[in-house]
Amino acid sequence: MSEPEGRGVAWTEERGTSEEGRRRSEGEWGGGRGPAGERGAPVSTPVKILIVDDQQLLRLGFRMIFEAQSDLEVVGEAGDGTEALRLTGQTRPDVVLMDVRMPRTDGIEATEQITAKYPDARVLVLTTFDLDEYAFAALRAGASGFLLKNVEPAELLAAIRTVAKGDAVVAPRVTRRLLERFADQLPAGPEDPGEQDPRLSLLTEREREVLIEVAQGLSNAEIAQRLFLSESTVKTHVGRILPKLGLRDRVQAVVFAYETRLIRPA
Repeated sequence: MSEPEGRGVAWTEERGTSEEGRRRSEGEWGGGRGPAGERGAPVSTPVKILIVDDQQLLRLGFRMIFEAQSDLEVVGEAGDGTEALRLTGQTRPDVVLMDVRMPRTDGIEATEQITAKYPDARVLVLTTFDLDEYAFAALRAGASGFLLKNVEPAELLAAIRTVAKGDAVVAPRVTRRLLERFADQLPAGPEDPGEQDPRLSLLTEREREVLIEVAQGLSNAEIAQRLFLSESTVKTHVGRILPKLGLRDRVQAVVFAYETRLIRPA
């Protein structure tokens, strides 16, 4: 299975299992059947977006792109992370488009606070390079993915819609490369396997096996082949693993596996 390289384009493998993700996937919010019943028709409730960037011209450019779409709605703009946190509480956006370098509270800290306080909000972080320390920090802070600042409008729109459905925007293999590159910044983790994160005890033996394969960056089809399972069975396992561990998507599952030392950096 090929993966996007260096563009930050939307990539989907496993839809999140939250109630919000279910409602979106079934057409209640964004996509699916419209009010008149036609598949693909606009829906009455658009995806709500909060734009966070300290440069007003960039915010204006993003707003123009989003407001040209009938299924997207800009509910606010913020010039720093502190304002982003406040506006997230006020406007409850579905997606927060977050810059990294900003005054007062930067984008990484704001992402961590927003995802902790408002777990239904998905954060997309804007970075200059796809494999840098900011992308690494953003994923660890809870972002659902990252985009390059020079992303094409069509790719940006696809990413917004993808994240709003509960999917990840960066391939797990890219996440893995980031974590390998910055492995020295990961928590030391327990040396004794018996001291692992207690959440791992919630998983069955098979679910743990699947999680390890997910953390290796494998697709459902690849995992199915390796573990001699059907692809639908693997999908079912992943759909159970994510809520058990309190994770939103496969990207966060990769981060979890590395941070808990279920997977050791090479």
